[in-house]
Amino acid sequence: MSDGGFLAGYPRLIVKVGSSLLVDPSGTVRRAWLATLVADVAARLAHGQQVAVVSSGAIALGARRLGLTKGGRASLEDAQAAAATGQIALAGLWAELLEKEGLTAAQMLLTLDDLEDRRRYLNASATLDRLMSLGVVPVINENDSVATQEIRFGDNDRLAARVAAAAGARLVILLSDVDGLHTVDPARDQKAKRIERVTRIDTDLIAMATTGSASSMGSGGMASKIAAARLATGAGADLIVASGREDHPLRRFESGKIGTVFVASARQKSRKAWLAGRLTVRGTIFVDDGALRALESGASLLAIGVSGASGTFRRGDVVDVAGSGGVAVARGLSEYDAADVARIAGLKTAAIAGTLGHAPRAAVIHRDHLVRL
Repeated sequence: MSDGGFLAGYPRLIVKVGSSLLVDPSGTVRRAWLATLVADVAARLAHGQQVAVVSSGAIALGARRLGLTKGGRASLEDAQAAAATGQIALAGLWAELLEKEGLTAAQMLLTLDDLEDRRRYLNASATLDRLMSLGVVPVINENDSVATQEIRFGDNDRLAARVAAAAGARLVILLSDVDGLHTVDPARDQKAKRIERVTRIDTDLIAMATTGSASSMGSGGMASKIAAARLATGAGADLIVASGREDHPLRRFESGKIGTVFVASARQKSRKAWLAGRLTVRGTIFVDDGALRALESGASLLAIGVSGASGTFRRGDVVDVAGSGGVAVARGLSEYDAADVARIAGLKTAAIAGTLGHAPRAAVIHRDHLVRL
C-alpha cells in the first residue's frame, strides 16, 4: 500500500457506521459528515484496498418519514415498518454519495440465519468476495423488516464482526459516538482513561463496558462493541473502536490513532472462523481442568475429560465447551447427541462401546471441528 499508514496494512476492511453518527436527533441525515466518510472510503480504494460498509440508520430514517414515536422502536411492528421505509432511502443515499466519488454501491440485507446456516453463510461469503474484488462497496444492514426479537443480531456491531469473517476481512472499524474503551464511563468520571490496545478480552475487561448507548437511536453500547470484538478477534480480524464525530473519521484515526484496537488471535481457517463467530449454539459440554489444558494445546475433546452436558443438541450441532465456571472457552461440532455425551462423560475411549452398544467415534469434538474462543 502506497501510503504506509496503519490502515494500509489491511487489504480488506469493514467499516461500521452507527445511527447516531448518520442521523441527528431530529431524524435528519448528517449528509455533509457522511460525504467526508465516503471520501475516506474512496481514498482507501485508491490505495488498493477493498472496503465494505455496515450502515445503521434505516429505522431512524423510516421513523421520521412515518412520524413514529420513540425513533420507531416503540414496538417490533413499528421497527419493522420503519426499517422497510428507511432502508430504501439509506441505500439511495450511500449509492448517490459513492457515485460522486466514482464508486459503485451494492446493497446486502442479512438476517442472523444467513450467517448461522453454513450453506447460506458460504453464499453470502462468495457474494461479498466477488463484489469487493470488483471494486464495489457493499453497503450492508440487518434485514430489520423481517427480523424478530428472538432471531436477530441485535446490533450492527456484531453484524460487522460476522461480515468480516464472511468477507475474509482482517480489520473491522466501529465508528461510534465514543473514542474507544475506557477504564470507567468517561461521561460520569473525568479520571477515565482510554485503553489504546487490548490483546485479551477477559471478565475484567467486560466489566468495564456499559450496556447503555449514548444515543436513543442506537441499539448497543460498549458492551456490544466488546462482544463484537470477541467475535472478530476470535475469527482472526483486528477490531477498532474509534470516534466518528469529526469529519473524515478514517483519515483522522490514521493520523492520530485515537481509539481502542482489539488485537486478533491467530488467523483461523474459514470453517473455524465461522464456528468462532456463531451467535447461536445448541448446548454446552462441560469439561475438567485436564481437558482444558489439552484443548489449549490443540487436542481433540475426548470423553474422559467431559464432566457433563446441557441442552438438547444432536450430532453435528454447534456447542460451546466450558470449564467448571461455566464460561465458554471453545466451540465446535459435537460428534454425539446430548444424551450420549452425558452417558459417556468421564469414560475412557475403550469403555464407550460397552456403554452405548456401538463403536465409539474418535472424539466428542474433533480438533478439526473445534475452535478456541
